[in-house]
Amino acid sequence: MSIGVLSVMTLSACSDKFLEDKKNYDNLNTDVYNYYSGAKARLNDIYAQCLPWMTEMAGAESNKRFTGVSAGLPDMASRSTEEYAGEWSDFVNPNVTLTGGATGTAVPDFFMGKVTDIQQSTYGRIRNINDFIAGVEGSTLSQQQKDELLGQAHFFRAWMYFNVVKWYGGVPIVTEVQNPEVGTFTPRSSTKECFQFIFDELNTAASQLAATTTNGGWSGSDWGRVTAGTALALKGRALMLWASPLFNRKGEDRWTSAYQEMKNDLNTIRSCGYDLFKTANNLNGSDFALQFMQLTKNPEAVFVTLHNSITTESDEQQNNPWEAKVRPKNTAGSGLAASYTLVNLFPDKNGIIVPGTGTYKWLKPSGTYDKNYPFVDRDPRFYRTFAFPGVKWAYSGDPTKKDPNNPSYGNGKNYVLWNYVWYTTDDDTKRDDKTGSDAARAADNFLTSKSSIYVRKKSDDGGIKGATQMYTYMADYDQPFKTSAAPLIELRFAEVLLNLAEAACGANDVDAALGYLNQVRSRAGVRNLTTADFQGGDNQAACMSAILYERQVEFAYEGKRFYDMRRWMLFDGGATKPDNTPATYTLTGWGGNTCTWLGVTPWNGQRRERIEFQTAKTYGKGGTTYDSDPLLKAGTARDVIVDLDDASTDLSTQTANLKTWYQNNFYIVEKYSDPTDAAKNLETITFKPKYYILGFKQNVQENNKEIPQTVGWEMSSGGAFGTFDPLAE
Repeated sequence: MSIGVLSVMTLSACSDKFLEDKKNYDNLNTDVYNYYSGAKARLNDIYAQCLPWMTEMAGAESNKRFTGVSAGLPDMASRSTEEYAGEWSDFVNPNVTLTGGATGTAVPDFFMGKVTDIQQSTYGRIRNINDFIAGVEGSTLSQQQKDELLGQAHFFRAWMYFNVVKWYGGVPIVTEVQNPEVGTFTPRSSTKECFQFIFDELNTAASQLAATTTNGGWSGSDWGRVTAGTALALKGRALMLWASPLFNRKGEDRWTSAYQEMKNDLNTIRSCGYDLFKTANNLNGSDFALQFMQLTKNPEAVFVTLHNSITTESDEQQNNPWEAKVRPKNTAGSGLAASYTLVNLFPDKNGIIVPGTGTYKWLKPSGTYDKNYPFVDRDPRFYRTFAFPGVKWAYSGDPTKKDPNNPSYGNGKNYVLWNYVWYTTDDDTKRDDKTGSDAARAADNFLTSKSSIYVRKKSDDGGIKGATQMYTYMADYDQPFKTSAAPLIELRFAEVLLNLAEAACGANDVDAALGYLNQVRSRAGVRNLTTADFQGGDNQAACMSAILYERQVEFAYEGKRFYDMRRWMLFDGGATKPDNTPATYTLTGWGGNTCTWLGVTPWNGQRRERIEFQTAKTYGKGGTTYDSDPLLKAGTARDVIVDLDDASTDLSTQTANLKTWYQNNFYIVEKYSDPTDAAKNLETITFKPKYYILGFKQNVQENNKEIPQTVGWEMSSGGAFGTFDPLAE
C-alpha cells in the first residue's frame, strides 16, 4: 500500500460537541471550518492525537500515542541507556539482531502504526492535519483566526515528521489530502529535504503564532497550547539533530548557522513566557523538583501535555500514570528501580564529576567518592532524582487499605523509604559475591521487591507540595496514585539553553556555550563550570562533553538520553560502518570516532549493576514475613534520616549522619543486575551500527511496496537489502 492509500481512511469523529446543526461528524464537510468553534474543535482533536503521552515507547500497534517518543519509563529507549538495569532492550541485547525481514526479531515500527485506525497511524494523523490546514486556509474565518489555528497545525505537522525523521532519515513528505486512487504514491524525500521541510514548517508556525503568543503566551484555559516559542524551541532541537554526527558524518559546519539562528530565536521564545522555573527558596534542589509539579502556567514547560485527576472512567479522564509507576510498592505504587551505574555518574555537590567513574575523561574529577555511600555530598539534583534507604519521601494516602501490612507513616506524610534487605538462611548471610539470592527479603513490607535505589524524579513530592498534591489517592484502585494531573513536559526551557550551548560549542564559541550551560547549573544550585574544569583534549571537545554530561544529569528519566546517545553515536563512536551500506555511512568528522573525540567511554561492552544495602552480618538471618526484620527485632532505632525539607540542618550534615548509621547497621555490596548467559558469564551492551538509522519493519514494506527500504536493512522477503540512502544528498 502506498503512503497515499495508507493515509486516506475516513476522518474519525471528534468527541467535542460542536455545531449542532452539522449532522455528519464522520465525514466532516468543509463548512465546518467556517466556524471558529468548529475549527478549534478539530484542532483539539489533533492535539489529542499528536501530543506525547506517558506510555512506554515500544513501537507496538496497540500504542495509541504512536509517535516513537519516550517519556522516561523503562521502555525500549530508556532500557538501552544507563538509566535502568536488569533487562536488555532489543536495541542492546547481545543475543538479538533486529531485522526488517521475515525471520528473526523484528525492528520496531515507528513509521506506520496501526493502519486500520487513523488516530494510531503516523500518516493518518498527518492526513488529519493536512485536511485541517486545507480546510482553514479555504475558510471564511478572519486572517487573525486563521493564523492562530494554522500556526498550531503547522507545529504538529512538523512534530509528526520530526518523530519519523529522527528514526529513518528521509521519509515521504505528504502535504495534501490524497485520494485513495490506484497509483497514488509519494516517494521518500532526502533527509536534507525532510529537515528543511521541518524547519520551514516551524518557522511558519512561529510567524503565524507570533501575534497571539509573543506577549507572554497563552493564558487561562488555553495555557498549554503551543506557541511561537514552542515552534522555535523544537526547531532548535531539530537543528541540533541535523548538525549531530548521526546525520552529519563528514562533520560539516552546520553548527555556525544553527547557532546564529537559535540565538536570534531566544528572545522570541522568552517573549512567550518561557524561562527557567525558579522560586525565592531553592532548598536542596527544590526548584528542580517543583518545576514538574505546576498545574498552572509554568515558564519551564515549553511543550507540554496537560492531564487531569478526573476519576470517572470516561473520555474526559486523562490521568498521568507516572506517580503510580514511580511510588514504591509499600505505598501501593509500582516502584522504578534506578541503575547504580547512573547513580554513580551523578556529580558531586559542586556539580563536578566524581572520581572513579571513568566515563568523561576530559572533565576534571573533584574530591573523593565512596560508592558504598552514594548519597553523600552530591549535586542537589541527585536527591530529587533518586531515593535510597533512610530518605523521607512524603505523600498523602492510606496504603494499608491496599495491604494491611504496609506501613502507614501517618498516611504518608512522614513516609521514609526503608528498603534494605536481610537474608533468610545461614549460608546466604555469609555471602560476599555479586550473584545475590532469592532467599533475601526487604524491609517495611517490600519483601521480594528488593530494589535498592528508586527513581524519585518527577514525583509529586509531599514535602514541598504539602496538601496540594496533583493526584487523588484512590485506595480501592489497583494503582491508587493513578489519577494524577501532573503535566508531562516534553521540551523544557533547560533544553532550549542546553541546545543553544551545544550549537555555540559546535561553532567553537566555548565561552558562550559555558554561559548557557551555567544558567542551567545555577538553577540546579551548583557552581559555574569554566575551562579550568577541563583536562586533556581540546576545549571544544571538553566543552561538548560537559554539555552532554549536563544533559545526562538534567534530563535523567525524561526520555532524552537514548536520543542523545544515538545522535552522538555514543554506543561505539561511529567507528564501524554497518554492513551493506555505502561510503556515506563512514564517519569522517570528529576524528572518525565521536567517543574518542569527546573523551567518553563507549556504551558498548558495558553493564549496569545494582547496589544492595543488607542488614549487617551481626544481625544474622531474618524470616520471610514482613514482621521478621532482624534489625528491628534487635531494637535498633531507625532514627537517622535525610529530610530534604529540613531547613534547620544542612544536607551535608544529614547525609554524613546517615552514612555513620549505615556503617553501624548495613553491609553493602554491589550485585549483578544485567543478564548473564546460561553459563553465568557476564553479558554486555551490544548496539549494532545499523541501529543508528532504522529500516522498515516487514509489515511497513508489505503495505508500502513502492517505498524503498533503508540501506543496510533486509527486505521483507528474499536476501536483498534496501536501496535508500538516508545520508545521501
